[in-house]
Amino acid sequence: QCKLELVVGSPASCMELELFGAEDEPLGTLDCDEALLGSYPVTDGCRVHVTDRSGARAGQFEDLSQVAKYEMAESDYDKRTESVRSFLRQRSWGRWDRQREREREQEREQRRAQEAAAAAALPLGARCEVRVPGQPCRRGSIAFVGETDFKPGFWVGVRYDEPLGKHDG
Repeated sequence: QCKLELVVGSPASCMELELFGAEDEPLGTLDCDEALLGSYPVTDGCRVHVTDRSGARAGQFEDLSQVAKYEMAESDYDKRTESVRSFLRQRSWGRWDRQREREREQEREQRRAQEAAAAAALPLGARCEVRVPGQPCRRGSIAFVGETDFKPGFWVGVRYDEPLGKHDG
């Protein structure tokens, strides 16, 4: 019970232990404090069920809205010299690496321009084949080319010739 106390968080003096078999059939209670686990009919797949009889209210530690949180103002955290933010700022890492951030922004703009050019080359109504790994090749016509609200980038919508796929093609 003392070893289980660290796992389940219930005091050993308030625990009731039950032994269940591999098929979840009850095999008995583990009520002798001096007996070793091997003295009970324990086999592979058995489980020990712990019941807390300490009188602690069930679920009192699960509702995190009742726990007071420590919050620090951003300005106070910025003033600290021994923080992760200070460490990153001193080394110009992460969001404080202005040069790398500019390079990333240029890469994003370049990728967006490439996608826009590729999307402009796809006329609506053009015939196409869609190949998805593990699925048969499907034919259809382009019904949509452009940006969407649900994901960034340019998307191509295909209306299949046969009623297959999401939304029946």
